[in-house]
Amino acid sequence: MKNFSIAYALILLFGVFISAVSQVMLKKSANKKYDSRIKEYLNPLVIFAYLIFFMATLLSIVAYKGIPLSMGPVLEATSYIYVTVFGVKIFKEKLGKKKIIALLLIITGIMIYSLCG
Repeated sequence: MKNFSIAYALILLFGVFISAVSQVMLKKSANKKYDSRIKEYLNPLVIFAYLIFFMATLLSIVAYKGIPLSMGPVLEATSYIYVTVFGVKIFKEKLGKKKIIALLLIITGIMIYSLCG
């Protein structure tokens, strides 16, 4: 693997994390009832969630200046871990055997790439 700055990898990981937070905010907003379509899409929670998505995009652009292009998708795969944890903790979703196996495969893939790249 080429030399890269760990700081850029952390920037990308932070961007992926806040993107997952934004997804949770959008799901929370979608679970609410609104008086009109306008209020459904133009409420503070939705607007802030999209601002976070925009920030995550900017962080990705910055991060790719210092990490190899091939590393990006590997680090972005951590979003599946964040979203699953948020789903279980916040939305009380069930964590079945298939999800656990999938998460373990994702983590294993990230580790293999990181160690053997």
